Amino acid sequence: MNQSLDGVQDELKSQSRWERPCESWFAAHSKSVVSLVVAAGFLLRLRAASGTFLNPDEALHYLLANQSSWPLAYRASLTNAHPPLLTFVLYFWRALGDSELVLRLPSVIAGAAFCWIIFKWLTRIFGRATGFVGLMLVSFLSPMIGLAAEVRQYALLLLFLASAAYGLERALEENSAGLMLVSAISLCLAMLTHYSAILFAAAMGVYSLLRLIAHRPAVKVGAVWFLGQAGVLAVFTFLYSTHISKLNGDYAAGTINGWLANSFYRPGHDNPVLFVLARSGGVFQYVFSQLAVGDVAFVAFIAGVVLLWRVSPGGSNVSGWQLGTLLVLPFAVGASASLARIYPYGGTRHSAFLVMFAVAGVSFLLIRLVRQHIGRGIVLAFLVVSVCAVFGKPHRPYMVREDQSRMQMIRAVQFVRSQIPQSDVIFVDYQTRLLLAHYLCPQQPMSFSSSGASLEEFSCGGYRIVAAGSEIYTFTADNFLRWWSELLRTHPLEPGQPVWIVQAGWDAYLSRDLASKFLEFRDLNPQSFGRNITIFKLKVGQPIPMIAESN
Repeated sequence: MNQSLDGVQDELKSQSRWERPCESWFAAHSKSVVSLVVAAGFLLRLRAASGTFLNPDEALHYLLANQSSWPLAYRASLTNAHPPLLTFVLYFWRALGDSELVLRLPSVIAGAAFCWIIFKWLTRIFGRATGFVGLMLVSFLSPMIGLAAEVRQYALLLLFLASAAYGLERALEENSAGLMLVSAISLCLAMLTHYSAILFAAAMGVYSLLRLIAHRPAVKVGAVWFLGQAGVLAVFTFLYSTHISKLNGDYAAGTINGWLANSFYRPGHDNPVLFVLARSGGVFQYVFSQLAVGDVAFVAFIAGVVLLWRVSPGGSNVSGWQLGTLLVLPFAVGASASLARIYPYGGTRHSAFLVMFAVAGVSFLLIRLVRQHIGRGIVLAFLVVSVCAVFGKPHRPYMVREDQSRMQMIRAVQFVRSQIPQSDVIFVDYQTRLLLAHYLCPQQPMSFSSSGASLEEFSCGGYRIVAAGSEIYTFTADNFLRWWSELLRTHPLEPGQPVWIVQAGWDAYLSRDLASKFLEFRDLNPQSFGRNITIFKLKVGQPIPMIAESN
């Protein structure tokens, strides 16, 4: 069980006639194969990042950074529920342009680099065969492509996390204080990118301590590790004191009781053991974007961990039980955070910090099933990716690529400019406000100062816009009438004055749902630009359904 997976000559003795030249070819051309796979993954991410308009969250991240100075950008970032690093990256990156593709390029580049680092990390701890399988999975699974094709933190987060893990393994194996420092810096950058890195840091801290105790590296390596842990604690203290402790309750309420409610443990409602098992399986369903394949992958991960605790993987000097502990610890920390109602856990992008460990466990078992044959492993990984691509479904919220086409947004903005008089009022929910701020008045920095008003009026591209606050992210048939009444109460409008309702983004079904639910709205005649942008007109004083307190 202690044979090295890099010992190609020993492996060839047990392989069939056709597999021997195949394995030899991979051994001789491994760098070229890795380069081709990473390049293919980069091109897929580049394609996914082009041709579509920004979703509301992407627009928000850019608007936070689109300020006149970096102190103002930092101040704006404090109104968001994420650390400031992405805001700073976009603040300086926007000098290259503000098109969708340009803004998404940092994620595209980071996503491709993550694939390469994952291969290096898996090869270091499990061997080259497992590295190839893991590389195929992270390069071509659609959620991995999607995360690296948006203006979000996740591609940068995964790159920093993988770099921290890889740097740690090399530092301990090579007795290198410099690599240990690189690992610590990478971890600090990850924490400045996304708060889920704090959970990763907790898990890796325990694992690295176990490694230090077992292998006793050089004194200077241990000293740098200790200083790195102190640096991680200092970064956490800074983030907590300047941001986390000051976040208002709206975000927590919106996640714990809103669309992420199922990812938080509910005392008295959920069985804690069943909750952890179900949400752990949800992580794999998210990673593989296919329910059945995700469930099988979850079972494969468990089997891989059990196997690790019984045998040595043979890819490094790390024992099997240490690697098994490494794979389980992040899930245990993530589940504990959800049980404590601190952080969501399950089939959501917020659990993306678990991706590398999920892929590692599955890849280790898959390559064991094919007896360490690289060719078979790559074929098996390709089949898994293909099944997920054909039969997988994206997680909500999402927009179909055709509906998110950039041309749909161009047509919608042209309609606003040509068909809506600037004397009329435009009424929008919060997600639409973000998109209009980027596409209708892109040169006008958006204010993120807190306001007690339920509705905020501002000028955008010469238009008078009234927008709901962030607590009303999307207008629905259930909450719109309340906010329509609030608009009429707080803004003096003449009877018969037109008010245009523009809705763009996720779940933009207001006009359809109003027409189906209330007879008064059956003749709305909305203008649609795909299924995610609609525009329709109401008039002040027109018959409106009378309903009890709508929310």
